[in-house]
Amino acid sequence: MSSASFNWTPAAARAASLEVYLLGTVDFDAAIALQERLVYEVSGRADQQGVLLLCEHPPVITMGREASRSHVIADPHDLAACEIDVRWVARGGGAFVHAPGQLAVYPILPLDRLGCRLMSFRERLEVAIADTCRDVMMTVKRTSDSPGVWCRGGQLASFGAAVKSWVSYHGAYLNVSPDHSFLSMVESSPVGERLTSLEAQLKRPVPMHRVRESVIQNVASVFDYDRFHIYTGHPLLKRTTRKVCQHA
Repeated sequence: MSSASFNWTPAAARAASLEVYLLGTVDFDAAIALQERLVYEVSGRADQQGVLLLCEHPPVITMGREASRSHVIADPHDLAACEIDVRWVARGGGAFVHAPGQLAVYPILPLDRLGCRLMSFRERLEVAIADTCRDVMMTVKRTSDSPGVWCRGGQLASFGAAVKSWVSYHGAYLNVSPDHSFLSMVESSPVGERLTSLEAQLKRPVPMHRVRESVIQNVASVFDYDRFHIYTGHPLLKRTTRKVCQHA
């Protein structure tokens, strides 16, 4: 396991830090299992230490508390042919499609000990995602009415979180460079705008590592972490192997 530290001013350092794990491409079920274990660990602590998981998922459609089956546009036979499951999950938000090229951002944070209310959590995480988009020169906006981050060409990021014992999990999904055939599998955002990606709008490659670095710094900043540590992988992550359909 390798680690690195950034943005740390010793004189201003606080007792707790943000522990960041870069997981690569991870099956959705494995990511959920790891989050649940980390929620248990963070809820049992007395300090403000938090965890941030960053990963990508093989193609899958997840359905939150505001979703209905009608939000899945893709034909069931096409989904079966591509081996894409539809999963109901205990998070907020509607129907989300996940695929390689989309960055999943999972903050496991002790909201009560951070003095962060639920609406403030959503606002801060969306601000961090919006600032990341601006770091790659993408003009974006967010609204208080509809969760997510938008640009002129459509919705770039979705928000769907959950809280257990005042510890957050699930989070946000930023479309960096996914195959757009996947994005068309679910109904567009609640405000009627289509799903899009940074690469499609900027019309140039957007390196995933650059986006990850920006997300880490912005998440740490909006949740007032003066220091963070970055690790590759996680010892509790149980990886699985599966075939991935690159084109729907």
